[in-house]
Amino acid sequence: MIKSFFFSRKWRIWAWGGFAFIIGSLLAQTWIDVKINEWYKGFYDILQKATEHDVSEFYDKIYLFFQLAIPYVIIYTITNYFTRLYAFRWREAMTFSYMPYWKKVDAKVEGASQRIQEDCKAFAAIVESIGLQVLRALMLLIAFTPILWGLSSNVIIPWLKDITGSLVYISLIASLGGVLISWFVGMKLPGLEYNNQKVEAAFRKELVYGEDDRVEYAKPPTILELFTGIKYNYHRLFLHYSYFDLWLILYNQSMVIVPYLLMGPGLFTGAMTLGVLIQTSSAFREVQSSFSLFMQNWTRITELRSIYKRLSEFEEAIGYKGSDDR
Repeated sequence: MIKSFFFSRKWRIWAWGGFAFIIGSLLAQTWIDVKINEWYKGFYDILQKATEHDVSEFYDKIYLFFQLAIPYVIIYTITNYFTRLYAFRWREAMTFSYMPYWKKVDAKVEGASQRIQEDCKAFAAIVESIGLQVLRALMLLIAFTPILWGLSSNVIIPWLKDITGSLVYISLIASLGGVLISWFVGMKLPGLEYNNQKVEAAFRKELVYGEDDRVEYAKPPTILELFTGIKYNYHRLFLHYSYFDLWLILYNQSMVIVPYLLMGPGLFTGAMTLGVLIQTSSAFREVQSSFSLFMQNWTRITELRSIYKRLSEFEEAIGYKGSDDR
């Protein structure tokens, strides 16, 4: 999975060069994110005391926002396009790296077509999606943690105001607690996802055989039996996902209000301006969402774990040792 792309002579320029390009794009996005966070303070301070400012100042802030937002949109779009292309190249590298080993194996390998076609595709797509988010989250943490640390000085709640960087600690504790609860709520999902692919593969295999021989294969009793297995597994999967979805939406909605609960009292006492409150809310959201990245992507990570397990079994079955193109 890794060797075929990053350690292949054919693909190493794409792998490492593309990775460097993605890092550079994300650094540019993070820099703009920080500038937009700074913009929040000035913009909302003007709105709070609108009668003390000229309307031209309002329009100047709007113009500044577009100066930041338009490059961000362009960079974001290019980055997403490139990462999709990058993931497809990774899939291509995996597919043609597996093929020689698979063709040399005399014995039939269970679900080989699914592993080479579907699992390689899904693996590359999920790694592209989650990998991009992980890199972005790390950069946001590096950029916004010091900002949120400094803004924590505006907290006036008695049991928090004496703790330096209290908002950072709260976001970290909330995220770690969320991950632990997510693990408990979703602990059965990886096994169900793995079983789901097995029953789907058996059903698809029977249909493929039925295309060539409809007398011996794809008989109604067999199809009914196979689909019953699919239905049973999906019902269990949907039930456990519903538990997880309930927990996740409760968590996300709760996190929206947390910075306002912590900082809001200071607005009424004059300890801070509206701009500081909005800036703090934005910084808290960036830090907290970065800390809780794995929880937000728990279902996709579950799917990735299942795919990784299947591809690992496939590599072992075909005696795969890495790309032949070195």
